Amino acid sequence: MTNVLDYDAATVVRDGRTILDVTWAVDASERWVVLGPNGAGKTTLLQLAATLIHPTSGTVRVLGERLGRTDVFELRTRVGFASTAMARLIPGSETVLDAVMTAAYSVAGRWHEEYEDIDERRARRVLAEWRLDHLADRHFGTLSDGERKRVQIARAVMTDPELLLLDEPAASLDLGAREELLELLGGYATAATAPAIVMVTHHVEEIPQGFGHGLLLREGRAVAAGPIGEVITSEHLSAAFGRPLEATRIGQRFSAVAG
Repeated sequence: MTNVLDYDAATVVRDGRTILDVTWAVDASERWVVLGPNGAGKTTLLQLAATLIHPTSGTVRVLGERLGRTDVFELRTRVGFASTAMARLIPGSETVLDAVMTAAYSVAGRWHEEYEDIDERRARRVLAEWRLDHLADRHFGTLSDGERKRVQIARAVMTDPELLLLDEPAASLDLGAREELLELLGGYATAATAPAIVMVTHHVEEIPQGFGHGLLLREGRAVAAGPIGEVITSEHLSAAFGRPLEATRIGQRFSAVAG
């Protein structure tokens, strides 16, 4: 058992306010979902894992490397990260194929890089896996929200990362697009070759199958963490979101309504 993420009393303080204070670990074989209300610290938790920020105190280890004592630029090549903020860096005129392929150089837009045939073959295979191969020559700026979300994830997995981070991948999607994405994510998460995955979301309905662990945050601290069936409960959701909620599980999917 090897931890790909290890937070030991890790805090992030901004303007004198502690916005995150957690001790938490993710094993290489695990798929985690992180939930909590706005301002709970979910994005900050993910930014630490993506090596975009450093902890104010405590320690964070990513793929065995301690933040503050390692070259984060080299470490980032081993971590796949899909988020709306990252998607904004992709030029609207970029083709879908290039938007995915440029991940090989960790750049958001194609410039003067030289790509090998193996890079293009890999990019086209990933596009096919995420049902995007028919869009390879389309411009990124012309895609629907659902298509853009899938391109972001395809780009994030292009380099075969050891850790995959997903920041609200189903946000703003309509029901059909959401379910298509969750179906693809569930298939990917259950594959033996998939890396460790941490996915942030606001809604329990957006938890795909194959995610076996959950972390609930409130005001920067953990309310509950562990096997998903023990975490996504009415009691824990009510504590995290600050109002009575009733959780229901049907198969491997969850829902929650006001209690």
